[in-house]
Amino acid sequence: MPYALVATDLDGTLLRSDGTVGTRTRAALSAAAARGCRHIVVTGRSAAWTRPVLAGLGYTGLAVCGQGGQVYDAGAHRELTSYVLDRDVARRALAAIEAVTGPLSLAADLDGLEGAVLAGPGYRPDPLDGLPVVLVAAGRLWAAPVRKFYVQHPELDEDRLHDVASRLAGHLVTTTKAGPGEIEMLPLGLSKATGLAHAAGLLGLSGADTIAFGDMPNDASMLAWAGYAVAMGNAHPELKAVADEVAPGHDEEGIAVVLDRILGAR
Repeated sequence: MPYALVATDLDGTLLRSDGTVGTRTRAALSAAAARGCRHIVVTGRSAAWTRPVLAGLGYTGLAVCGQGGQVYDAGAHRELTSYVLDRDVARRALAAIEAVTGPLSLAADLDGLEGAVLAGPGYRPDPLDGLPVVLVAAGRLWAAPVRKFYVQHPELDEDRLHDVASRLAGHLVTTTKAGPGEIEMLPLGLSKATGLAHAAGLLGLSGADTIAFGDMPNDASMLAWAGYAVAMGNAHPELKAVADEVAPGHDEEGIAVVLDRILGAR
């Protein structure tokens, strides 16, 4: 096995459209593990949203959650790192964006291992693929430490909103595209790459040791950090453009196709 670490995004990459991991993918990851390779899940989901999936997989390793904001030890059910967004800075960033776009709708991903996602007025939870949110008054979004904000506009899609937000507030916060219809606002400099680099370092591994798989623009930093970058067949065009290889889609178990080839399985 030429790589000591397999890093996989979760939704749209490791998980198929029905939310399951295919038998062939499980077998390929097991075969890689048998040759000494480690697997780290790297997801935009918070640990609270990631834990049920990891439990279903029997996964007990490290997971990078919250777009790099949490390194989570699934076996010990413990946060190893957790970063929060400065709420005063977030207010300034949102004000700068809204001065051009008009009102935005928000959901707040609260800090903590059990942190909930609170959705404010006008926020449409559909882009979160049915993941649980709690509807609250606008003031509740700012009452407790926040890991990140999900940001929506009534007319702008994620591409246009991201362009505006990064131009107007890119000096204050990091913004990224992880799903349709919204962007995410993170602490400045935070990314999947920063979280993965820390998690890999805890295992004594580096980017050169890593093959990474993803499907959305928020995976671009992780793929750039890794020694070999794979975009899924269902990936956003921006990610395909920076990948070393485009695999079959998540429903075709593209991770397994690539790993089986590397391992010489088929």
